[in-house]
Amino acid sequence: MSFNSSVLITSVIIAVVGAILISVFNIDVASHAIVFAVGAVLAGLVSSLTGNSGEGKADTTTLYVGNLPYRANEGSVRELFSEYGKVFSVRLLRDKQTGKRRGFGFVEIATSDSKKVIAELNDFEFQERVLKVRLANDK
Repeated sequence: MSFNSSVLITSVIIAVVGAILISVFNIDVASHAIVFAVGAVLAGLVSSLTGNSGEGKADTTTLYVGNLPYRANEGSVRELFSEYGKVFSVRLLRDKQTGKRRGFGFVEIATSDSKKVIAELNDFEFQERVLKVRLANDK
């Protein structure tokens, strides 16, 4: 289950509006359950209408990217990989003690783009280093 901030924001807004309506119209305690139920249904409807239900997420593949230059950052790696496919996330690993980059990371891309990205970027020279791009091993 992934965190979806837009659904959370929508739910908070609906809750605040509901609280205001309860205080303005002086609704008795027995009706609070009804107001809560109506609010929950409205939040679900708004979420489904705005496409924030979390379903239909694109299939993704995680790629291992090795031999990265130590000066490379998430933005530059994202920019490079975005030229060849849809990028969902970039994680460059750091040493726990020193905080310095370790020279490798993982890029989550659309599964439909994975073969093309590997073919284009494996053995590709990036910031004076030759990248190694492969499918990441399962955890």
